[in-house]
Amino acid sequence: MLSDEQPTFVAVAFDLKAPTFRHKMYSEYKGTRKPMPMELIPQIPLLKEVLCLMGIKTIEQEGIEADDIIGTIAKATDVKTIIITGDKDSFQLVDEQTEVHFTKRGLTDVEVYNHLNFTEKTDLVPSQIIDLKALMGDSSDNIPGISGIGEKTAKTLLQTYKTVDNLYEHLDDLKGKLKEKITEGKQSAFMSKTLATINTQCD
Repeated sequence: MLSDEQPTFVAVAFDLKAPTFRHKMYSEYKGTRKPMPMELIPQIPLLKEVLCLMGIKTIEQEGIEADDIIGTIAKATDVKTIIITGDKDSFQLVDEQTEVHFTKRGLTDVEVYNHLNFTEKTDLVPSQIIDLKALMGDSSDNIPGISGIGEKTAKTLLQTYKTVDNLYEHLDDLKGKLKEKITEGKQSAFMSKTLATINTQCD
């Protein structure tokens, strides 16, 4: 990646074990995640040492997830930013100067998402990624969303109503089982939206 992109600045963000505001808000956040394999644990300090020797900045802070560190840096600078990640959460950060290189299968299969191709690839705009997770949840982070609402229904609702907030303002437009699910899932939807939102204003 370094030889391909030849960046001026590079940083690697790490998660630390300490709980974040998301864990405090929802104790089951990431509750379905398997613990890090025992063999990998002693490799992390070595990885950080190698990055240091390569002159690559590592950034970590207790209580702040790596996604929030990445989001804060991306939005606090006015240089072109490339986020390299295997995590779709970062899709919400795409804008005119921030693109996501999504590592589908390591560096052998990387898909680029930018402001020009994002809607074509996802049927959404970047900010709607948060609303999508509010409705359908995210099993990888154990974000609940609304019970019984899948990706297809969530995207259809967002194409019509744009945001979760606007959807709830037009609840009377809905009918039958769908209206029932959306009505009953309101609290979960708004909590899920907060959990899915990357904090771009970290210290």
